[in-house]
Amino acid sequence: MAENKKTTPAGIRQTTDISISVFFPCYNEQDNVANTVNKALPVLDKLGCDYEVIIVNDGSTDQTGRIADELAAANPRIKAVHHSKNRGSGAAVQSGIRASTKKFVFYTDGDGQFDLSEMPQLLPLMEQCNIVSCYRINRQDSWVRKFNGWCWTTLVNFVFHMRIRDVDCAFKLYKREIFDNIQMHSTGALISTEILTRAMRKGYKIVQKGVHHYPRKAGIPTGAKLSVIIHAFRELFKLRKRILEDNENAASNA
Repeated sequence: MAENKKTTPAGIRQTTDISISVFFPCYNEQDNVANTVNKALPVLDKLGCDYEVIIVNDGSTDQTGRIADELAAANPRIKAVHHSKNRGSGAAVQSGIRASTKKFVFYTDGDGQFDLSEMPQLLPLMEQCNIVSCYRINRQDSWVRKFNGWCWTTLVNFVFHMRIRDVDCAFKLYKREIFDNIQMHSTGALISTEILTRAMRKGYKIVQKGVHHYPRKAGIPTGAKLSVIIHAFRELFKLRKRILEDNENAASNA
């Protein structure tokens, strides 16, 4: 059977062979999650592809869980995944990946600081890579968060010999198959670093692309909390140890 293709006004090729899981990790995003999901749906509909939307409620203490269930009940393409307690951003990303069933997996945070209409332009890049790791153009955060982000990216690039411009930018597209071949242990902010460094060591190709970043309109960010930072550093040293052990095991089995 011939493949059903057409070209959108933006030059993005549509095909019935494309399938994509889009998930949103959320913690106390009651004022953002519905708007974020509702903006994503027309973008995905316009692609004309097989898709699903997953809301990962990471133990929210506000109405995020209820809103997620209402959105899922109203649309069969949407499903909600709940953590009984807050387990961390890495655990939420892991849950979103495990719940994903399509060929491509895309995620962004449920805080509405990215424009989902920029996601389709990442799809053609998957013909030449396995991961598109985006970086924020003119990041719309406080100077403290921007400085902390620069320091963190510089550190993990040094430790794991990577060249990623914005390691924790929550706008990433993956081929689902890579998660069958890499391990994920991080439950906190190190999850992006773990996925990227493990994928790189497996020989998967990473392409980087800039996307626009917008101010948070509601809710309170948690990434700069001292407890989150301390947990990230603990996971950093654990991951470094695991990577070194993996390298030693590979060398001994060669």
